[in-house]
Formats: sequence, C-alpha cells, structure tokens
Amino acid sequence: MTGLAPVVPVLMYHEVAGRPDTASRLAVPPLAFAAQLAALAAARCTTITAATLAAAMAGETDLPERPVAITFDDGFADFHSVALPLLQQHGFTATVFVTTGWIQDAVPAAPRPGRMLSWQQISEAASAGVEIGAHSHAHPELDQLPAQQLARELTLSKELLEDRLGGPVPGLAYPFGYSSARVRRAARAAGYRYACAVANSIAGPAPDLFALPRLTVRGSTPPLTFERIIRGQQIPMIFARDRALTKGWAMVRRTRSAVRQAAPRRADPASADPERRW
Repeated sequence: MTGLAPVVPVLMYHEVAGRPDTASRLAVPPLAFAAQLAALAAARCTTITAATLAAAMAGETDLPERPVAITFDDGFADFHSVALPLLQQHGFTATVFVTTGWIQDAVPAAPRPGRMLSWQQISEAASAGVEIGAHSHAHPELDQLPAQQLARELTLSKELLEDRLGGPVPGLAYPFGYSSARVRRAARAAGYRYACAVANSIAGPAPDLFALPRLTVRGSTPPLTFERIIRGQQIPMIFARDRALTKGWAMVRRTRSAVRQAAPRRADPASADPERRW
C-alpha cells in the first residue's frame, strides 16, 4: 500500500490464559485468542509490528493492505508457550513490551504479577521475528516520578534489552498507559523512536509517535466487537466509555503530579526545573 492507511487498529493484549491460571479481567483465554487470530486471517489482515507502524507514520515506509498491529504488555510467559505458536500458525507477527524488572530469571525490581518470560524465551521470540519493546524496569506510574527516577526507568529497561538482544530497541509502552508531555519528552531523550499509550482509539494518519493509541482486548471482548475493530468500522461504545474514563483520570493525574512537583518549588524557588512542567 502506498502511503498511510486511513486507520490502523493496534490491539493491546496482556495474558493469553484462562482460569484457573489467572484471575485477570484483561486475560484472553487461548481459545478466544485463537478465534481472534482466525478472524484476522479471514479478514485478510496483515499483521505488522509497532515499529513498522511508527516508521510508516513517520513517512519512512509503506504499509501493507489491511494492516493490524498486535501488541502485548508486561511480558507474561504465556506469550511464549501459548500466543507465539498460535501467531506462527498464521504467519503473524507481534510486539511484546517487556518489563525488565519482572523477567523471570532476573533479580525482581518489583513483585511479579505472574509467571513472566525468561531471557531465553525473550531471545527466542525475537529470533522468531517478534519485536521486543520496553515497558519500563519496575512498572511504575511514570507520570508521577521525579525527573531522575523517570530517566532511569526509561533508560535502564532499554539498555538491558539491547545488551541481551544485541540490537536496537526503538519502542516503549507506558505502564498503565500513563504518560504526559514531560514523560514523552523523557522518552525521546532516552532514545526511543516511538511509544504506545492506550487511548482505546484507532491510529489515524498523523498521530503523535510518542502517544500511539491502542485498543484493549479483554477476555470479555465479544467476537462481533473484535471483527468491527479489525475491519476499521465504527468503534463500539465500550471503547468510547473507556476513552472518557481515561481522559477523566488523566486530568486527576495531572493535578496530582502538579501538586507534588509544585511543593519543592514553593519551598525553594531556585530549585525550579522546567522539565517538571506539563
């Protein structure tokens, strides 16, 4: 396809597991995930990585017909054992955003939410053509961190992945989808070329490359809703409600962060840091 597609769905997954393996409402059972991949194949969609999408939106490459990007956050081990074999059956690719402090055979930087990918499994996924991106080191709320800690979270995860994989890691997904103008500037400064938010909308022709929108796929996502998403049809009301909640919560977070960062400036005006502004 020459030029940019009018809409590109970017799907966001977490776990591909069912009960009793997980109690997460975001988890998609393996049979449901397999059916979703079959729907993508039936719609003649071509899967692309998030990096390919970002490059196309930067005018560096063209997109295929009916592009869809599949992304996974956190780095759960079931990506390697369940999702990857199903993707390979269809010749599909994906992007996995890994929280490096949660890697199963690494020293944990924070309590792990479940069984996570090992370094060997991450390497095997990369060798299979899956893009590996960063998802911070300890999975904090980036928009609430002071500048030094924010920079460390962004650079450490990138450096660890690049050292182990032996190649560049251009992509980031914000933990919880939380970001701000300050966080996006920090991501650019850390050397990322793009970053994914949530937003629950479809990427249009000219989005902010450091706030690429994604659509949350849950275990409760109905098959008809999924098909409407991948065909670029009108976004169902469930996502409109999610967008409204996200925007409202963003306002709360901006206020909270502004209050936290204003306190030291009131105590010592000479300590004002322009990078702390939104």
